[in-house]
Amino acid sequence: MTQTGGGRVFFSNVRRSLELEDEIRLVSVGVDIGSSTSHLVFSRLLLERLDNRYVVSERVVLHESEVLLTPYAADQSIDADALRVFIDRQYELAQVSPDQVDSGALILTGVAVRRSNARAIGELFAARSGRFVAVSAGDALEATLAAFGSGTAARSIREGTRVMNIDIGGGTSKIAVCEGGAVVELCAIDIGARIVALDADGRVRRIEQAGARLAAEVGLALAIGAVPDAAGLQRLVERMAERLFEALQGAALSAETAALLRTEPLAGARAPDVVCFSGGVSEYIYGRETRAYGDLGPMLAHAILQRVRAWGPRIESPDQGIRATVVGASQYTIQVSGSTIFVEPQTTLPLRNLPVITPALPLDAELLDVEAIAAGVRAALRRMDLHVGEQAVALCYRWQGSASYARLDAFCRGVAAGLSQILDQGLPLVLVGDGDIGGLVGIHAHSELQMANPVVSIDGIVLQEFDFIDIGALLETSGAVPVVIKSLVFPQTAALGREEVQRRPSTPA
Repeated sequence: MTQTGGGRVFFSNVRRSLELEDEIRLVSVGVDIGSSTSHLVFSRLLLERLDNRYVVSERVVLHESEVLLTPYAADQSIDADALRVFIDRQYELAQVSPDQVDSGALILTGVAVRRSNARAIGELFAARSGRFVAVSAGDALEATLAAFGSGTAARSIREGTRVMNIDIGGGTSKIAVCEGGAVVELCAIDIGARIVALDADGRVRRIEQAGARLAAEVGLALAIGAVPDAAGLQRLVERMAERLFEALQGAALSAETAALLRTEPLAGARAPDVVCFSGGVSEYIYGRETRAYGDLGPMLAHAILQRVRAWGPRIESPDQGIRATVVGASQYTIQVSGSTIFVEPQTTLPLRNLPVITPALPLDAELLDVEAIAAGVRAALRRMDLHVGEQAVALCYRWQGSASYARLDAFCRGVAAGLSQILDQGLPLVLVGDGDIGGLVGIHAHSELQMANPVVSIDGIVLQEFDFIDIGALLETSGAVPVVIKSLVFPQTAALGREEVQRRPSTPA
């Protein structure tokens, strides 16, 4: 740790005292393994203290990797060896070693998530590449990542408009509508540039299920190793654009389009004022790329652009195009939850990489509604693609009003009902409050509800969606627990700092 001018203290290692430091400098890296392309971004982050919370005040890109066509093995699984060579090479070019990485995120997106070895790929690179949050991005999460990464969410604040981001990748397209800096609607559909992939000679190399379905609709015969009819390919692309355009309008969908949806459809209550495109196909839409890569990208870009132009919304360029879903950095901050906590059994800790949900809970009434609380929790789980109950989550809440027995009981019962699919798997109940009520909540859940699951209830911590947290073991001297918060940081998101100011607790924890 070194003292610099201006009375500020900087540090670059884990042996540090947060009480004495005003700024943190970190090296971060993001890796996106998509169905079409894979790439990395290395960044340097400057975090500044804001009360008991550190916020990102500066982000400098150290190295942007070249874009690699995601390699596939003969059995159509992802070629892990080829990816490893590519990623190791990017570390060399960036002149960064894995030991120098403070934080980061690896995401698997689109059709790549569905490959048989997708989970193994994520775990492999998370283990090799530094202190990572490893995320296999579901459809809703990927749509949101693209909206923030492209700058669409920030634009909706700057311009006070309803902005739609259309992220067109290799296997899927993600649609997100933003207002006031938030994603208010989203949708994902199996339309992408590489649902039919070709080799250099124009022969079919790979056919995704959606590609086969759409080809059959337009009477195009596809076979591995065969050269498809050019007119038939054009009909296929036009049909793909029709299906995507129908989905982004959000009107009553045909059965054929509905069959391609991977989420609920858009409500379509109001058309956007502005449309932005991101993802690999956006490079053709904005004229940043002219070369063909053995897919339908150039043709699809032209077909969808024609339809959106005729629709009426203003088309603007995004802050990030093909790199929109690369998580450039992970905000890294440590807080400490104090003595008003409950952990049973203590061997439950430490917990690592818990995704955070921040449900909208009606906690202001004197009589709390159990079912309304449960519904809010379920909605938050669905929004973050965590509703299947495969992993524990950290539920962040902001307590309001008195801590009477009746109110605590209704709150705990509602939360338990909302998390039932997770708790039924024997996973721990993890609750994070921003006040000083964690101990009471934890005791009630464990003793009054007689919950068999491990219970971890901490407080004095403020979280938001897209955070991932580590909760360390109890500190012997104080009974407190250290909490590491890793937040996804999106490049060119001008509103990030203002959002952090609004979300900080009213009193220091």
